[in-house]
Amino acid sequence: METDTRSYRTGSTETIVDLTEDARAWARERGDGLLHVFVPHATAGLAIVETGAGSDTDLLAALDGLLPADDRWRHQHGSRGHGRSHVMPAFLPPYATVPVTDGRLLLGTWQSICLVDLNVDNDEREVRFSFLAG
Repeated sequence: METDTRSYRTGSTETIVDLTEDARAWARERGDGLLHVFVPHATAGLAIVETGAGSDTDLLAALDGLLPADDRWRHQHGSRGHGRSHVMPAFLPPYATVPVTDGRLLLGTWQSICLVDLNVDNDEREVRFSFLAG
């Protein structure tokens, strides 16, 4: 298994970072197998979702409706509503696996691999790309 860890700046607002091009470039040299993407953080997740055309904004709005940034959370250190960031990975897991053939990610036409970060208290994230050869 080959592994590489990269850092991404997520800033101080809720955000979705499209990792697809980095994942494509990393998988391109590896042939056939599985690309496994993992975020080693308790307050971030991964989604395979369409970006642009409003879907990424819709995802953030849906998460805000499902997990409001208010004072209902028992986990209450950090910014208001921080506890929801710790619950989010139960809905958007910290991992995604994509098949790779001839170095090509076998994503659908509109699918992108995205880092989802609701935690406004942590502006940098690590993402681990691992390749399991087939």
